[in-house]
Amino acid sequence: MNFQFSDEQTLIRDSISRFLADEYAFDRRLTLTADGLGYSDVHWQQFAELGWLALPFAEQYGGLDATPVETMIIMEQFGRGLMVSPYLSTIVFAGQLLANAGSEEQCETILPDVITGDRLLACAYAEPQSRRALSGVSTRAERDGDIFVINGDKSLAIYAECAHTLIVSARTSGVDHDAHGVSLFLVDTPTAGISMTHHRTHDGSRASDITLHNVTVSADKLIGELDNGLPALDFAIDVATAAVCAEASGAMWAVYEQTLAYLKTREQFGQTLGSLQALQHRLVDVYTSCELAQSAALDATLHLGADPAARRRAVSAAKVTIANHGKTVGQEGVQLHGGVGMTMELPIGHYLKRLTAINAAFGDANYHLRRYQNP
Repeated sequence: MNFQFSDEQTLIRDSISRFLADEYAFDRRLTLTADGLGYSDVHWQQFAELGWLALPFAEQYGGLDATPVETMIIMEQFGRGLMVSPYLSTIVFAGQLLANAGSEEQCETILPDVITGDRLLACAYAEPQSRRALSGVSTRAERDGDIFVINGDKSLAIYAECAHTLIVSARTSGVDHDAHGVSLFLVDTPTAGISMTHHRTHDGSRASDITLHNVTVSADKLIGELDNGLPALDFAIDVATAAVCAEASGAMWAVYEQTLAYLKTREQFGQTLGSLQALQHRLVDVYTSCELAQSAALDATLHLGADPAARRRAVSAAKVTIANHGKTVGQEGVQLHGGVGMTMELPIGHYLKRLTAINAAFGDANYHLRRYQNP
């Protein structure tokens, strides 16, 4: 197989790299993550103007009909630059879920606004007691004629704070942990009965716990088939998982490159740290981990169009690889920088924080080991 990027893909990669270098210096990131919603509205509009928000969507909605590889390229560059934004939640996760499972009317109404940067989306699917099981849905949606009334609690919905529309999973039949009986709904955040508690996560992102109390939505807000929302949600989570694996790969390469530069310039006792053979060997291990992670992320991306079992195995294999090697790379980066690696003013520790958060996102290594065995 030819793993080289096309000319168009190379242009995308290079344009993102230039943007991050010019517009997203590390001190700028510190300012953004400390205040407000944690990202820049100006940057988001620039994403729209550059076409990054349009990449994965169909041309009929104003998109560019790109492949998952283009999304992988964007996420890898975001990982290198420690970019914090709603791109994962809006474009990759909720946006792709709607594009794949939503009706023509829903897509025509919502996706053009997403592509222009005027509407943000978020998925509210996890619950306090679900323990990563997609079928662990206690939130209920009771039908009353042409409307559904939703009651329940959702936890850690990424960037729900700034979202205009949520995709909410709710049980419309059966009992907790039944695979059948879960449906997906579009819920606008100004709807009466929605309350949120917002959190700033340790890696600088944003997440919200959501309570829905007698929230009413019309029947045309149902995404896909009634009682059969889990397959679409499962696929969307695999798409998002492959994306964060690519992001982790980019972050790991940034750790390697910054650590290599530090060892080449930092002197102790009259010699550079990079001249010490023991540290050279440790850095070679870091390089090997980066290569393995990048290969696993690419494999997961290329399997997104495969049958469900093959897709799950590839995505879970990538997630386990990222979890194991990402932790090692992040910790080595901090340790090889010494005491300065523990400071807030240096990026290296923030990469470790983001890699730690990615390890927990969409299931940790133990969860994905089990899923790999039983896809």
